[in-house]
Amino acid sequence: MPKFSAIRAPKSAARKSARTSVLRNRIAVVAGGLGVAASLGAGIANAADSNLTHLSADIGSTLTAQADAQAKAAKGAKTAAAKAKEAAVKARKDAAKKPNAWVKPVDEYVLGEPFGIPGSHWAHKHSGQDFVVPTGTQVHAVHHGTVVKAGPWGGGDGPAYGNAIVIKHDNGTYTQYAHLSRIQVRVGQQVGTGQQIGLSGSTGNSTGPHLHFEVRTGPDYGSGIEPTGFLRAHDDAV
Repeated sequence: MPKFSAIRAPKSAARKSARTSVLRNRIAVVAGGLGVAASLGAGIANAADSNLTHLSADIGSTLTAQADAQAKAAKGAKTAAAKAKEAAVKARKDAAKKPNAWVKPVDEYVLGEPFGIPGSHWAHKHSGQDFVVPTGTQVHAVHHGTVVKAGPWGGGDGPAYGNAIVIKHDNGTYTQYAHLSRIQVRVGQQVGTGQQIGLSGSTGNSTGPHLHFEVRTGPDYGSGIEPTGFLRAHDDAV
């Protein structure tokens, strides 16, 4: 072998060995970097999952608390309404026990059209006081007496009244209860103060559920007097 070839061969082998070593080192570094990145990625993912879990738990707790608060508020409102209704019923029953007592025809109401106003729904002027109540509200006799009218067509006073009742009282006055959905007494029946006589409705010439209540000097339409003032004068303000 020529001398030049002998010298070159060892040098080429050394270079090859050095390149191989460098390549292996780079591969190791890259692999290490990938390992670190994978580890970091897993850590970040775990941290994100943990944060989402805590966030979901916080949101769930907040929504549960809000739902509980709303349920308690609704229950409180129902309880207050129930207590108010019980108080009204008790007041009526207590008043009915008094000698010569007069009571309201319904326990809970909003006053509607008053007595004496003109309007297209009446032949002349409004002959009574409207008590706005839902259909099916209990209607009570305001004073003890005898039923003299009970039936459709105002019990004989005309179709505008729908189902109606008229009661004659011991002081010579009469009360009328109109637009009823149900009549629960009959002509000739004796009723007590505060006794349930029917259920409110919207029969006859009516624009919505309510009780049309009249105080009369006679049994028939056209003899009405202002009802709220009459009840106030008999110790039951409305």
